[in-house]
Amino acid sequence: MNYKAVSYYLSLFFFPISLLSFINILYSLYFDYFLSINSYIITLITSLLTGSLFYFFGKNSNKNLNFFEQIFLVILIYFFSSIFISIPYIYGNYSLTLINAIFESISGLTTTGFSVLENIKYLDPTLILWRSSSQWIGSFYFLIFLLIVFSNKQFNYKLTYLVFDESLGNNENFIKNTILKIFLIYSLLTFLIFLLLSYSEIRLFNALNLCMTLISSGGFLPTNSLDQFIKNDFQEFIIIFAFLISTLNFFLIINISSKKNLIEKHQEDLFLLVIFVLFTLILIIATDNLDFTTAALSTLSSLSNSGLSLKSIPNNLNLFFILITIIGGSIISNTSGIKFLRLYILIKSSMAEILKLVRPNNVINQNLLFSNKKISSEDIKISFLLFASFFLSLFILSSLLILDKIDFQSSFILSILTLTNTVNSELYGNNDINFSDLLTSSKIFLIIFMIVAKIELLSFFLIIRKFLFKS
Repeated sequence: MNYKAVSYYLSLFFFPISLLSFINILYSLYFDYFLSINSYIITLITSLLTGSLFYFFGKNSNKNLNFFEQIFLVILIYFFSSIFISIPYIYGNYSLTLINAIFESISGLTTTGFSVLENIKYLDPTLILWRSSSQWIGSFYFLIFLLIVFSNKQFNYKLTYLVFDESLGNNENFIKNTILKIFLIYSLLTFLIFLLLSYSEIRLFNALNLCMTLISSGGFLPTNSLDQFIKNDFQEFIIIFAFLISTLNFFLIINISSKKNLIEKHQEDLFLLVIFVLFTLILIIATDNLDFTTAALSTLSSLSNSGLSLKSIPNNLNLFFILITIIGGSIISNTSGIKFLRLYILIKSSMAEILKLVRPNNVINQNLLFSNKKISSEDIKISFLLFASFFLSLFILSSLLILDKIDFQSSFILSILTLTNTVNSELYGNNDINFSDLLTSSKIFLIIFMIVAKIELLSFFLIIRKFLFKS
């Protein structure tokens, strides 16, 4: 294990948290919010010192990491980042316990949106901003993981190469260029959503927090519910637009400007758009009093794994939204779930096997969607393993939550939402769970599986295999 290189890269993820804490300090000073300012000063100092120590420890090391070291690095980033982000929850005005603070910070980092805090509108504005920015930074980190760590050719179990055809590499220049590109696009999209929300006459503070939630497909809001500040159709269309951005391929917007092979490169996105339109129409037909914007927003909220809802939805549609949530968005996006492309590969390979039995001499088309890319046997195997690991995780987590006196239906739905990093809103009929009242063991299990949902259970199996069977 190249611990020095791991230490070097780990330190680079501490400094953005230092920057966020510094921004919160400036915000507190400017608006005279001094109740929690000491907690942000502690966060700034601890993250800056720890990052500097790790940086100088690994500065002169060989910077190349193998796949297993990269996965180990990702787990460490979630662990250490959650500790730093939890400091304002612990030492702030609300004095959360350690486990509640870690739960809140992991929920933000993974953009899940579960919260132990109630009556959000009474929280210190600096803490509301801290919660929203934890989603933003967590989503930014995950995009980096997708395009640098999970695109590793050694074991590409995220299948990112199917929708991301840039030359991959592990050299330092590639990493720097990729991170810079992600940061610029991500920041510009965030700023665009902020401008649109502000133009729609949403209060600037709410617009700032909401833009970070929407771009990250998160679940934290600056108020108790979305309908407290979303009042007109234009504001709803902005949210639909933001959910579309977070659902589709991250590079779709930048590729639109080039117009070169756009349809071929983004066939996954075209299919996701078809699914969105189809499910929206089904929702409108199935209900008598649901308008287009509400149906579209609810569908996209589930497909993007946000879970935020605006208006009351009939309870008989809960299963419909849960199934959409399981699908998730593009492979290169902030969304979780099984993902459309993996389901497509599984369905096509299953149909091919059935066709072989009926017509063994037929030549079977192995192309991915309508592109020239071929579905390999390795793609099929990985898709099946990821599908199986999702339902194995679902069985394990729901079984553990039942021990907390949560009924079977609630534990099952909560497990699905955890494994898709989706907030438990009224869309899924499971919004009455009070996370602060859960047992410590249940919170720990939810913390673990919120991370599992992002990096997937398969990565943990690979790490365990690496350490137990080093040969």
